[in-house]
Amino acid sequence: MENKAIVCKDLTKQFGDFKAVDGISFEVEKGEIFGFLGANGAGKTTAMRILCGLSYPTSGSATVAGFDVYKQQEQIKKNIGYMSQKFSLYDNLTILENIEFYGGVYGVPRDEIKVRSAELVATLGLEKEAKKLVGALPLGWKQKLAFSAAIFHRPKIVFLDEPTGGVDPLTRRQFWDMIYKAAADGITVFVTTHYMDEAEYCNRITVMVDGRVEALDTPTNLKKQFNTHSMDEVFYQLARGAKRSGD
Repeated sequence: MENKAIVCKDLTKQFGDFKAVDGISFEVEKGEIFGFLGANGAGKTTAMRILCGLSYPTSGSATVAGFDVYKQQEQIKKNIGYMSQKFSLYDNLTILENIEFYGGVYGVPRDEIKVRSAELVATLGLEKEAKKLVGALPLGWKQKLAFSAAIFHRPKIVFLDEPTGGVDPLTRRQFWDMIYKAAADGITVFVTTHYMDEAEYCNRITVMVDGRVEALDTPTNLKKQFNTHSMDEVFYQLARGAKRSGD
């Protein structure tokens, strides 16, 4: 268990008679890039909210960074980062102000914020733009900055909810280079995406259909299992029987 970043067992979230998440079980290794896929309505968002400490499950069990989703939600929040497709920085603050703000929110000591902010701006090549408003940045740069802010406090796990939606292919590739670097630095990456080429970049993938885990393996093994060379085809074979829509 000590090598597991996330452990889920029979995790269920029910709204009345409707099971948004229906008894899912999986484990995520520390430092792994774990893809969490599913069509709209599959239950991904509901499951991710539970794992981020934002919602309680109805039944089952789960730990995130070693903390219980029922009893230790605040500890979970302190040990994770989160980024969504819906841009999560403040357009009316500068690049540097955004970075410093998130450092403060996550409890990074003030002197460390100053040093880490300068390092981050240099790494991103944004020294000349550091005092520009974030609203003036192109979308691709915003997303890269948002990811950097999400891991600024060096969390154990970062949750990425369709982080590359709407950006061009080159920027998506650069974004994934940043994900690889974070994983190499020991951060576990839990990512949802609608781009099946990005699924290929994950160490392992789970595919949810109608609230249940229907497949879990490496991209290579899943393609062998479904007798195809394409993750698109794997996803289509699994998702075409889905009865639900809307997440």
